[in-house]
Amino acid sequence: MKGVSLASLGAIALVATIPFFSQIPGVPHVWQSQAIAQNRQPQGAVQLRLDVEKQVVAQDQQGKQVKTWVALKGQATVTPGDVLRYTLNAENKSDRPIKNLNLDQPIPRGMRYILKSATVPDNGKITYSIDGGRTFVDNPTVKVTLPNGAVELRPAPATAYTNIRLLIPSLAAKSTLKATYQTQVR
Repeated sequence: MKGVSLASLGAIALVATIPFFSQIPGVPHVWQSQAIAQNRQPQGAVQLRLDVEKQVVAQDQQGKQVKTWVALKGQATVTPGDVLRYTLNAENKSDRPIKNLNLDQPIPRGMRYILKSATVPDNGKITYSIDGGRTFVDNPTVKVTLPNGAVELRPAPATAYTNIRLLIPSLAAKSTLKATYQTQVR
């Protein structure tokens, strides 16, 4: 069983921290990770907020699956296989547009990015890192050695993704943008 606790911090580089704790009865295993909303270009006019929701799957009266999202606040429990949706809100509080806004989102340890789940406004672009945020590309690839010794580039698996970068060319004055992405608890 994994517990989640959320603490909102009203800072630009760090908006929310989500430690995940795992403990197996009788065997103390504790690991923790962080989800951070961060802007690499310090611009005091941008306020970031990261919200997290857990997907809940239920059955309606006809037996059909119904998926809803429930906000995680305070102490919450997640288990392997649970899907979490992160919503990043960036608000430009200034009277001028902000140009070339880069918003980096690390994928927390113990989580797997759900491929193609990231959304960003029409004028934005999404890139990904598989090396801890050192480099970002549109479609990460990994080298795979085939049985005959040849090396081939293949799309990186979801488990290799470590960061998402949202590139926003311009955020209008007094406006807010919303971007989302999903992860799954390993």
